[in-house]
Amino acid sequence: MLGVFLDRDSLDCGDLDFGDLDRILPDLDYYAATRPEQVGARIAEAEVVISNKVVLDAAALRHAPRLQLICVAATGINNVDLEATARAGVTVCNCRGYGTPAVVQHVFALLLALCARLPEYRQAVRDGRWQRAGQFCLLDFPIRELADKTLGIVGYGELGRGVARVAEAFGMRVLPAQRPGVVEPQEGRVPLPILLPRVDVLSLHCPLTPETRGLIGPWELALMRRDAVLINTARGGLVDEAMLADALRKGALGGAGVDVLSLEPPVAGNPLLAPDIPNLIVTPHCAWGSRESRQRLVGQLAENVRGFFDGEPVRVVG
Repeated sequence: MLGVFLDRDSLDCGDLDFGDLDRILPDLDYYAATRPEQVGARIAEAEVVISNKVVLDAAALRHAPRLQLICVAATGINNVDLEATARAGVTVCNCRGYGTPAVVQHVFALLLALCARLPEYRQAVRDGRWQRAGQFCLLDFPIRELADKTLGIVGYGELGRGVARVAEAFGMRVLPAQRPGVVEPQEGRVPLPILLPRVDVLSLHCPLTPETRGLIGPWELALMRRDAVLINTARGGLVDEAMLADALRKGALGGAGVDVLSLEPPVAGNPLLAPDIPNLIVTPHCAWGSRESRQRLVGQLAENVRGFFDGEPVRVVG
C-alpha cells in the first residue's frame, strides 16, 4: 500500500528509529513538513496517511479517493474531519499514552521551578547578588514546599493519574475534578467551583472540546487562592490567556507554568509572551518530547498500521 507521512519533522530530531514502520509500510514517502496548499497533491495516491498536525479536512480528503487509513501521530485528533472520514469509510487511529512519563516529569519541572523560585535565584547568581550578600545564603524570593499542599487535577485519565502518583510521593493531597460537562455527581470527584478555592495547585490534563474550551476563565481564576499555581500541559484553549496574564500581573494568582498556547507556534504573539508577567514559565509545547516518548509514538504508528492490515485495527477514533 502507498503511504505518506506528511510532517515527520514534527516529532523526529534525527534520533528515532523508523525501521518497524518501514518494514510494515515499505512504500512510505516521508515529508519533513507539508503546507496546506501541498496536502491535496501529496495524498492523492495514498492509501495510508500519517499526520501529526497537518489538517485533513473534507476539502483535502476529496483529493484522496484511494485513502483507507489515517494515522494521527498524536492523541488529539482535532486536525482530522471525522465526519468526512466516516462518510468516506476511512479508518482513523491515534496514539495514546506514549508521552505520559515525559509529561508528568514536565509538570513537576514547572511546578518545582515556580515553588522553589529557580528562575529568580538563577538570575540572582548571574547578576552577582549572592556574591554581594552579607551571609552565606540568599533568600530574597519566598520558597514554598509541596508537602501538605492540595493538588487539583482536571482530567483524571492516564496523565492525570500519573501526576497524582508523583504528587502523593511529595506528600500532596490530590483532588480529582468532576469531568467538565458532566452534571450528575461522580464518586470521588469534586465539582470545579468547589475544587478551585481549595487547591494550592491546579493541573490541567483534559482534552480541548466544546465543553472545555475556556474552562479556566475570569470567573474560575477569581475563585482560586491568590497564592495558587496553575499548570497547563494539556491545550492552550482551556485557559483564557489574557485573563491569566492579568491575574498574574495583579498578584491575584501565585504563579503559572504553561507548555501550550491557543495558537502554536505563536506567530501572531500571545498575551502570555509579554515580558512583564511575574511568576510565569512558558515552554514551547515540549513536555511530551523526550526521545523515549517520541520513539514510543513511532512504535504505536507501526502497531496501528499493522493492526489495520491484519483486519484488527487498534486505537480507532470516531
